[in-house]
Amino acid sequence: QVQLVASGGGSVQAGGSLKLSCAASGSIGSLHVMGWYRQAPGKQRELVASITNGGSTDYADSAKGRFTISRDNTKNTMYLQMSSLKPEDTAVYYCNIHKLLTRIDYWGQGTQVTVSS
Repeated sequence: QVQLVASGGGSVQAGGSLKLSCAASGSIGSLHVMGWYRQAPGKQRELVASITNGGSTDYADSAKGRFTISRDNTKNTMYLQMSSLKPEDTAVYYCNIHKLLTRIDYWGQGTQVTVSS
């Protein structure tokens, strides 16, 4: 089992910044990908950014150039630095860990990000 606890959400004005954190515990293992997803009201959950255990990253087009995903393996913590925030970034942000061997996904509880214009 893996437990994920997300934090760092809040309310900011357009153009502002926020940094999300996701602390992982339990049987994390080494063969996995961690990621940030978001879900806006009435929309499907979408991938924002992902990072492998080795540090390879991938971003949704909407996040490129504005968001930076990173991780500290010594703390089993993943981060999402969000800058130049837009109202359309408003959503509940979820952290995820996808185990590559078992194909099991674990989710954090979500943290609300609200960007006002």
